[in-house]
Amino acid sequence: MNNVILVGRLTANPEIVEIDDKKKVTTVILAVNRNFKNMDGIYETDFIRCVLWNAIADSAAEYTKTGDVIGVKGRIQVEN
Repeated sequence: MNNVILVGRLTANPEIVEIDDKKKVTTVILAVNRNFKNMDGIYETDFIRCVLWNAIADSAAEYTKTGDVIGVKGRIQVEN
C-alpha cells in the first residue's frame, strides 16, 4: 500500500496552472520538520515537493499562502 500523510509549512504561495483537457495543477514545496535533533542539537527540515490536482489545487490556491501549516494525504511517486 502506498499512502503518506505529511504535515508542514508551505514555502511559497500555490499557483494554478492549466494543462491538457483543462486539468488544473499546482506544485507546492512542503517544509516538514523532523521530530528529533541531529548530532548538533538542531531539528532538521525536509523539503518535499507535492503535486495537487483539480479541486484540491483550486482550494490550496484560494485558501493558503506561504508559511501556512497544511496536511497532505496522498501517495509517493519517484521520478527519475
